[in-house]
Amino acid sequence: MARKNKHKPRPEGEEEVDVPNASTPEETARPEAEASDKAEQPQQPAHCGGCKSHCGDCRRGKLHSFNWLDDIPGGYAASEYVEVQFKNTRKGYYRNTTNLPLEIGDVVAVEAVPGHDIGSITLTGALAELRMRRSLGRNGNIADVRRVFRKAKPADLEKFEEAKAREDDTMIRARRIAEELKLNMKIGDVEYQGDGNKAIFYYIADERVDFRQLIKVLAETFKVRIEMKQIGARQEAGRIGGIGPCGRPLCCSTWMTNFVSVATSAARYQDISLNPQKLAGQCAKLKCCLNFEVDAYVEASRKMPPREVRLETADATYFHFKSDIFNRMVTYSTDKSMPVNLVTIPADRVFEVINMNKAGEKPLALIPDGEQKPKPRSEFGDILGEDDDLTRFDKKKKKKKKPQAKGQKPQGEKTDRPAEKNAQPKPKQPKPQQEQRPAPNQQADGAPKNRRRRRPGGDKGPDKPADKGPAPTPNE
Repeated sequence: MARKNKHKPRPEGEEEVDVPNASTPEETARPEAEASDKAEQPQQPAHCGGCKSHCGDCRRGKLHSFNWLDDIPGGYAASEYVEVQFKNTRKGYYRNTTNLPLEIGDVVAVEAVPGHDIGSITLTGALAELRMRRSLGRNGNIADVRRVFRKAKPADLEKFEEAKAREDDTMIRARRIAEELKLNMKIGDVEYQGDGNKAIFYYIADERVDFRQLIKVLAETFKVRIEMKQIGARQEAGRIGGIGPCGRPLCCSTWMTNFVSVATSAARYQDISLNPQKLAGQCAKLKCCLNFEVDAYVEASRKMPPREVRLETADATYFHFKSDIFNRMVTYSTDKSMPVNLVTIPADRVFEVINMNKAGEKPLALIPDGEQKPKPRSEFGDILGEDDDLTRFDKKKKKKKKPQAKGQKPQGEKTDRPAEKNAQPKPKQPKPQQEQRPAPNQQADGAPKNRRRRRPGGDKGPDKPADKGPAPTPNE
């Protein structure tokens, strides 16, 4: 569609001309410049809520740190040290010697041996310096901290993506090489340096492994510098990630940064059953969450009565069975090895009985008279009814007798046993017939017919009448 040029005044004597979608040289050059700028700029990932700017990996919470020293006035939060995060959980601390305007989430090229590495900044300022000093320890030297070269350029990012694309294939081939060399180890992950000149192989081994020959073969195969790092089963689970039995992501892959040894005593303090299948996590080690609440249990157990003390009463001796630490309730049994006559009383009452036993007194019962509280009723009603005890299924029920057919005696019952009144069989009634005919062995008047006797010896011939004497002669 044609448009009129109304922006510039037309000189006198010049006619008005329609210009078909014409544009100035500046307008035509502007989109081309914008397109070239977009092509040069690296593609930024989606914004994450854990940092101020864009970041490369938002899957795990421990990759982001809240800088609580950032808003302190007076320049206290300023520092030249920054924290840089690489693949998965690997982090390092570097010095910003050129005073680059760095923010959390910026992708930078840092010093490495040899070459350079690519990572994203996760923390800046004084908090990064405090963490760096803690990681170095007392014997660490700050002068050994490497420096930040520059912000990553598109060429750096392109080479970095090419190196990352080779990691899976390298790991599979390295596993085959280790299997051919018959090494008792498992290569769990491979990480290439940002410039592709170095590869880090993370492996797991239960015993010491001599992998000198493996390093030579890997260097000849992949043409890079090889570095081997041994990690444990927990570190491997943290690098891989997963879902725990609680339904949430693994703690080692979300927020835990260091691993503390876990002992079975932590489960004993919390009265947890020592079932290996329940206590072990996905790494086949004891779950790290066993240590989360053990301090609270240890502190609360100090205010509870000792478990080895027996309580003496006038009628029996009670032994400790179990304790509810946070409700301060203790259950005792009259048998030391099994639950018998269980009685649950408060911890204060236990201390009272212990003091009475030390003074040589024995109370009549563990529960004082008048303190037995009735069972509280539920607001929503009793669904199970009155017999809602857990032992209701332990009682043997009498078997109901099956109803017998009329006229039959119950199985297993003697014949001379008198039948019950209500279970007397009724006499059978003859079935109605249309007309009663005489039986074949009866006459019409009801008298039985004379039967012929069969011959002895089982002769099947016709029966003869019985002999009544000698037969009469014809002369007679």
